[in-house]
Amino acid sequence: MSGPNTDFDPVEVTPLSAAEVERMRDEALAAVEAAVDLPALKAVRTAHAGDRSPLALANREIGALPPQARKEAGQRVGQARGALTQALAARQEVLEVEHEERMLVEEVVDVTLPWDRSPRGARHPITTMSEKIADVFVAMGWEVAEGPVVEAEWLNFDALNLGADHPARTMQDTFWTEPADHGLVLRTQTSPVQARTMLTRRPPIYVVCPGRVFRTDEYDATHSPMFHQVEGLVVDRGITMAHLRGSLDHMLQSLFGEGITTRFRPSYFPFTEPSAEMDMVCFVCRGTGAAEQGGTCRTCRGEGWIELGGCGIVNPRVLTACGVDPDLYSGFAFGFGIDRMVMFRHGAEDLRDLFEADVRFTLPFGSEV
Repeated sequence: MSGPNTDFDPVEVTPLSAAEVERMRDEALAAVEAAVDLPALKAVRTAHAGDRSPLALANREIGALPPQARKEAGQRVGQARGALTQALAARQEVLEVEHEERMLVEEVVDVTLPWDRSPRGARHPITTMSEKIADVFVAMGWEVAEGPVVEAEWLNFDALNLGADHPARTMQDTFWTEPADHGLVLRTQTSPVQARTMLTRRPPIYVVCPGRVFRTDEYDATHSPMFHQVEGLVVDRGITMAHLRGSLDHMLQSLFGEGITTRFRPSYFPFTEPSAEMDMVCFVCRGTGAAEQGGTCRTCRGEGWIELGGCGIVNPRVLTACGVDPDLYSGFAFGFGIDRMVMFRHGAEDLRDLFEADVRFTLPFGSEV
């Protein structure tokens, strides 16, 4: 077996020659200096300092040399790789600073640009109107009462003195759930909330009840099978029509300004006796029926009054059905449509605009409070 080749000349291994190592080093340093950005520097790092780079391959050749030749070759390649590593680190630092400076210029946010590229939303006018009305009564010491939209037939009709033969109980006006013998309906008014309140509380009772109601109406410019009502109920000792009139006047003046008054026209409702239709003086023409520029007021159509809804003294039969002694207590109740109030307050002419979820309709109302 032959011994080690002590006469082996490492200079004959081309990748390890001084001239070749110097060439590879200079080529790598030039590439580092020529890198104009971080991605380019990353490519240079892979090409000249990676596992398959010329200097890395030359470093692998050192193991094939005899022991006495490895030290000099190792120093030569190690110095070249060290110089490359320092150059890469220095260039990395410079390019990172340049990158950050470029980001501050190119990615700056101009706060003066238009903000409506993604249109902002708006609270629905029915929501704001419901809250306005509730706030008026809460400020008077009343409470807000709520109830389910799927209601028992007894609470929706019988407790409110609407007998079994009342036309409102037919399929022409009421949505009945299946099976029909379960006696459940989509409430046709928010009055069941009043019945629930009287059944669960002892007088005095002062509540306002806003919410959705359902009737089998056609969907057109003035009708909808789903709409919104607000009702008020007071049950206490000595309640009269004067208390009802004063409460409504205060509510309307809070919503439409000073000088707004109401008038009552005799009417009939099964759950109130006596009953009245309530009108408010037109908040635009103030009862004159004329527009400022001449002609007829468009809001009230020249009548000077706007119809709101029904009201009256709670029928003693309703008090009895809900467990309230009519000999000790009396009360008043009123109700009107929130959708209709929104329409004439804001000049909307088509009821369907309130339910189409079109942001172009709701956006002008903004975040009204």
